[in-house]
Amino acid sequence: MKLHCEVEVISRHLPALGFRNRGKGVRALLSLCQQAPRSPPRPRAGCSRAGPHPVYLLISTLKDKHGSRYELKENIEQFFTKFVDEGKATIRLKEPPVDICLSKASSSSLRSFLSAVRLAHRGCDVQAPLSPLTPAKTSEFDKFKTKMVITSKKDYSVSKNFPYYLEYLQTSYCGLVQVDMRIFCLKNLKKLDLSHNHIKKLPATIGDLIHLQELNLNDNHLESFSVALCQSTLQKSLRSLDLSKNKIKALPVQFCQLQELIDLNLDDNELIRFPFKIGQLTNLRFLSAARNKLPFLPSEFKNLSLEYLDLFGNIFEQPKVLPVIMLQTPLTLLESSARTILYNRIPYGSHIIPFHLCQDLDTAKTCVCGRFCLSCFIQGTTTMNLHSVAHTVVLVDNMGGTEAPVISYFCSLSCYINSCAMLR
Repeated sequence: MKLHCEVEVISRHLPALGFRNRGKGVRALLSLCQQAPRSPPRPRAGCSRAGPHPVYLLISTLKDKHGSRYELKENIEQFFTKFVDEGKATIRLKEPPVDICLSKASSSSLRSFLSAVRLAHRGCDVQAPLSPLTPAKTSEFDKFKTKMVITSKKDYSVSKNFPYYLEYLQTSYCGLVQVDMRIFCLKNLKKLDLSHNHIKKLPATIGDLIHLQELNLNDNHLESFSVALCQSTLQKSLRSLDLSKNKIKALPVQFCQLQELIDLNLDDNELIRFPFKIGQLTNLRFLSAARNKLPFLPSEFKNLSLEYLDLFGNIFEQPKVLPVIMLQTPLTLLESSARTILYNRIPYGSHIIPFHLCQDLDTAKTCVCGRFCLSCFIQGTTTMNLHSVAHTVVLVDNMGGTEAPVISYFCSLSCYINSCAMLR
């Protein structure tokens, strides 16, 4: 029986001698081993005694394949299993007086391994295959791979699991039509490259990859980016997102909750608009949305602070001379209530008010004065020099322009008049 994990062996004598342990585990292979008897006895059912050949815990590393062995029979002082669901546990031995600290293990494999260790400690039949006391093979450490690159369909295995400790996985040109569910077991994954496939939809379970920092979905068949992903743990982890060469027409307003994003590539899609709260992406530094169908930019685009911006090849419209006026006097109860809730930042949710009202509040427009409006506003368009939000700007068109139309909303006539006076 074997277990792949990180191990740190701590001597309990060190503190008394004034020394400290390293505080860092190494990747290791743990095996339950037994010296094979010449004529092994027939095992009996239940908690039968394991015979004269003791069971050892063998800890092997890539540098030390012979490993260190520890006898288990009546030699365990205590188990610490409070965090076994997180793949962590500690085995405290009597002789030598060491603590064997396990981490980054598969929780299910760790439970099974600890159960076998307990049986060996009691001198019972382990009821699991025991390995001989021989050096570990190099191939047994393949599970510790942190990087895997697959760039052809013939190299893509559908029967073998991915190495558990992967931090970088690329599966490009593999003809995938959906995201492989085995990927969601890779809890240490930081970079995932699924480019050049035929994926049409992203499962919400991608949000379970809590350490994912870079996601490349270039050249697939995606038509949307789900709200569930925007509200997942990706909010805190995702730094780079490549959605270029897909068929996305719009991103949900909740997309702006991915506030750790630094690099966003939306080239060669069918985007007709940006999320109007895009200004909330305060960490965004690199934005590329070339060759889309954007007619204008949202007013909150002015709040971005970019190092690089590419909007070449969009169908930007000329600003309209006359504004669109949708004011109502007096304000409806819905409009007045919505403005009050948003202005005072009163918490809301579908457990408090109907879901459709939550959607209305989520999609409320922001006036240039900082207040909010729902369906009662004035809509106007102006032009903006993109150098005001980005240090490096790719020309918008072949004429050398760096200006783009911006659509703005005004909560009242006075806000509109004041804004026009400032522009003059």
